[in-house]
Amino acid sequence: MDTKLLQEIEKGTKSALIKKNIINYYIQSGSSTITELSKVLDLSIPTVTKLIAEMCDDGYIEDKGKLETSGGRHPSLYGLNPESGFFIGVDIKHFRVHIGIMNFKGDLIDEDLIPYSIENSPESLDHLCKIILSFIHKQNIKQDKILNININISGRVNPESGYSYSIFYFEERPLSEIISSKIGYRVTIDNDTRSMTYGEYLAGCVNNEKNIIFVNVSWGLAIGIIIDGKIYSGKSGFSGEFGHIQAFDNEILCHCGKKGCLETEASGAAIYRHLKQAIKDGASSILSKKILEGKHITLQDIIEATNKEDILCIELVERTGLELGKHIAGLINIFNPEMVIIGGTVSLTADYIMQPIKTAIRKYSLNLVNKDSKIVLSNLRDRGGMIGACLLARTRLFEI
Repeated sequence: MDTKLLQEIEKGTKSALIKKNIINYYIQSGSSTITELSKVLDLSIPTVTKLIAEMCDDGYIEDKGKLETSGGRHPSLYGLNPESGFFIGVDIKHFRVHIGIMNFKGDLIDEDLIPYSIENSPESLDHLCKIILSFIHKQNIKQDKILNININISGRVNPESGYSYSIFYFEERPLSEIISSKIGYRVTIDNDTRSMTYGEYLAGCVNNEKNIIFVNVSWGLAIGIIIDGKIYSGKSGFSGEFGHIQAFDNEILCHCGKKGCLETEASGAAIYRHLKQAIKDGASSILSKKILEGKHITLQDIIEATNKEDILCIELVERTGLELGKHIAGLINIFNPEMVIIGGTVSLTADYIMQPIKTAIRKYSLNLVNKDSKIVLSNLRDRGGMIGACLLARTRLFEI
């Protein structure tokens, strides 16, 4: 693929800005005729025709064939060329890395789940880089066609500056720059929940909704916010720290360093902690033997036990759902969203988490406000972070 457009983008020419607009339009809409595109961009048909011809030569756009119409001349449809470039998404979970590769059009080509225990150390970062490179070397594509890699990181991440302040904050250089120098590819980073939100928005359960709250109930707890079709990141990229609002008068120290955070009683980590304590106090569960023998269990083990109708696990998930629903009701009262999506690892328990959330929302939110908010389960489930990371890798390269 010709890299002329990428060079233009770096220079910030007027032509490059219009071409980025064209790519962003096709990312959202799929394909269109030149006439339709000229109306959207408010440019003349000859201007758009010239730009499309240049982008076809560069390899980013391709002619999709003639549009079937009832009569007259059949115009050509244009859209993104799938083979013109590839994007990698890396979703760091608590006990593993979910990595995938997507073509320019947005089709997922390959994915893998690799065991990985994240630690805030240079060695752990090096291990992550080796995982990414190993995945790239398995791909049957020219490696210079990988245009960007986006890595999801939990906590406080500034996608614009490339800094992560919650983990891997070892030196003054941005983390995105450090990883890029280690693996030899362009790298961007973003908050994992924001990435999941974007994945659900472009490739999940969202239809025409433009105002959305995505609730990520995984090991931790956070929200992603979309307002008028755009991801809301906040001034420094730190929006969505839902799990760290002060909600309880307890003495449980949250990993953020404060006590009483919502996350201490309404998250995968809280379910994990309560389960281990309950079993030590004599409660019974499918996981009792493992825990009492001191064997390692994961949040995924708890999800599987819940879905096998383990009574103790169900009770803990439902309790979490009620606490979550109470505070999501507050978000609904503030934002009046069209849709609230429940995602993340704990959402894999489906109705066990959804029903208590909906019950609490009905109880604690204003009727006139919540009646217009759909409460739905994530379509992408535990693949949302990886898919969102791939899509963000593409968007970040061409965003305005």
